[in-house]
Amino acid sequence: MDATVSTGTEDSVWGGGNKPLGASYGKMMMWFFIMSDALTFSGFLVAYGFSRFKFIELWPIADEVFTHVPFFHGNYPMYYVAFMTFVLIMSSVTMVLAVDAGHKMKQKSVILYMFLTIIGGAIFVGSQAWEWATFIKGDYGALETNSGRILQFVDAETGERAALADFAKTIPDERERHVESEGIWFYGEGSMPSYSLNEVVEGFKATPNILIRTEQLNEEGEKTLLDRKESLSKILEANQVVEGANLIHNEYGHRLFADFFFFITGFHGFHVFSGVVINVIIFFNVILGTYERRGHYEMVEKVGLYWHFVDLVWVFVFTFFYLV
Repeated sequence: MDATVSTGTEDSVWGGGNKPLGASYGKMMMWFFIMSDALTFSGFLVAYGFSRFKFIELWPIADEVFTHVPFFHGNYPMYYVAFMTFVLIMSSVTMVLAVDAGHKMKQKSVILYMFLTIIGGAIFVGSQAWEWATFIKGDYGALETNSGRILQFVDAETGERAALADFAKTIPDERERHVESEGIWFYGEGSMPSYSLNEVVEGFKATPNILIRTEQLNEEGEKTLLDRKESLSKILEANQVVEGANLIHNEYGHRLFADFFFFITGFHGFHVFSGVVINVIIFFNVILGTYERRGHYEMVEKVGLYWHFVDLVWVFVFTFFYLV
């Protein structure tokens, strides 16, 4: 006996016939991907938040890390990151305009706005690659203690961070006795010089206006600055020189900061890069008139959903990683 009960309302339950909620199969699959990817990014950001508050007294201050602007020397905290964010958000605006033009079957407008979206995405990806390179290379250099703490140097007269090159004392034949396993990285000719631990210590002792700043934050939320006597005592705890940041060492502070930076921004950057590639493919299809012949620009709308999602994720990454 057939126990199936028909209500006679099957056609109106979804309102889309064989397209639930009026959405095509392609749109539904894009939404499924976006939801699953949103959960992935949420997990990353929750892990970052947990680690940050667990080590909140040792966590680097973003304003002191991301201070670089291409072709300019100086301290410009968050300027370039803000520019990157603006470019990505504006690319989302141009994508909206491309989708709207597609609904109106305006091929030339779709071409224009898709092109602007691609340019915005390319600028963002290129800027992120530059930011990675700058973060890896480092600016000042620091020392790492046996316990993994980072000791930075400050000019007592200006209150600004001092680079190793400002005071480190070069000792003849000293560098030949050091190898990579001891935590010393040597760069090619014309790049930032490296110094051995002994060179940094001797140079520090001979430069009385240089003080040590630890990564631990004080009650005012600033890194702890030691006086000269405390600095001379603290530097004896150091066991290696650190320049720049990687997955093992980080001259700016806690190593987890660098780990999360590379992993989260790298994962997001891969999404943006993938979006640029997909947009380029759709862009050429628009030029060839593929969607004009189909009678709709749904592919532009589907890639637009992905692009808006990537932009929205960056808003959260920017807030969590750079602003909070």
